[in-house]
Amino acid sequence: MAKYKRILLKLSGESLMGEKQYGIDENRLAEYAAQIKEIADMGVQIGIVIGGGNIFRGLSGASKGFDRVKGDQMGMLATVINSLALNSALMAQGVKSRVLTAIRMEPIGEFYSKDKAIAALEKGEVVICSAGTGNPFFTTDTGSSLRGIEIEADVMLKGTRVDGIYTADPEKDPTATKFDDISYDEVLNRGLKVMDLTATAMCKENKLPIVVFDMDTPGNLKKVMLGENIGTYVHC
Repeated sequence: MAKYKRILLKLSGESLMGEKQYGIDENRLAEYAAQIKEIADMGVQIGIVIGGGNIFRGLSGASKGFDRVKGDQMGMLATVINSLALNSALMAQGVKSRVLTAIRMEPIGEFYSKDKAIAALEKGEVVICSAGTGNPFFTTDTGSSLRGIEIEADVMLKGTRVDGIYTADPEKDPTATKFDDISYDEVLNRGLKVMDLTATAMCKENKLPIVVFDMDTPGNLKKVMLGENIGTYVHC
């Protein structure tokens, strides 16, 4: 039995690069689709938000002279490209899925609404929510928090390339130690870079727990759903 009935899975756009320097690694994409299929076959209702950092990140664009609003809009479109790629990979593995967009762009994707998303989830479809919140100055972490709260998910699973939350960046500090369990307040007080402040505050206020785990290791998503103690659990 799956530990959670309905989830919001946040995937990193940068992780989609896999072994490449830019864009989408087809092997990594297929691995993600296979992991998602595993839990879809368990009957889990799956909402997904994926970032766009492998293609364009609005904030870094602003530092290079792009207008911040235009840069964020470009970043939103990058998330749509990644969402379409994941949608295609899931369909290739026999998983029914659909892309909803926060900005109107039919026929690329349907315009997002909570009712539409929940109806699709209850029919057993994987729902990929793209284009962030549809507004500049908000990250895809905040988009994930918002969508997770809206679809009434039991948990937000944040798939990253590290196996949880540490006292410091484990890729830079070998003395960093991992948390198995941590409160939102401690995340905020320690200034840990789990998600941006807006996203963390939204999850805390709406009591949406988060599991941060390594999505790049095949099988880990299913382990989280089976209740195995991997990653870091963030809660009130």
